[in-house]
Amino acid sequence: MVPGVMVAAMCLALSGAARAADPVSDAKATKEVFLKTDPDLQRFFDESPGYVIFPSIGKGGVGIGGAHGNGILFARGDHPLARASMTQVSVGLQLGGQNFSEIIFFENEKAFSDFKKGNFSLTAGVSAVALAAGASKSAKYQKGVAVFTATKGGLMFEASVGGQRFSISALK
Repeated sequence: MVPGVMVAAMCLALSGAARAADPVSDAKATKEVFLKTDPDLQRFFDESPGYVIFPSIGKGGVGIGGAHGNGILFARGDHPLARASMTQVSVGLQLGGQNFSEIIFFENEKAFSDFKKGNFSLTAGVSAVALAAGASKSAKYQKGVAVFTATKGGLMFEASVGGQRFSISALK
């Protein structure tokens, strides 16, 4: 099987849970899991003008990697605004597949507005903080965002470079 086809198949298999019947409820449940693990994360929810929650992102790679997931964009105060989708492509030494959740907080109105307009991508220069008790205490914004992830399952060996691209659509 061609590596690109394998990556696509792994991503689809791993992101199956991302197609929940009620994506807003799924995103809010993911928020609660993050807060239960690290209550100090509440400061980001309180201070950020907006954030996007991806409950389930499937990721896979064999030399070339990819990831995809769907989420919900919220304004401060838990107001759902739109659907969001994330696609990632990476190259480098990588093998395996995993499923994870991700929350991206926007530092200011400009970063939040850029995301809402679809003028936004995350490059390799922005690192994510792995969810753990107390991890958010020392976390800081980088390039207008703070990114937190939590592994849900799978195993991925990776030393690669890539970026995440996002698209926004109406909340149905």
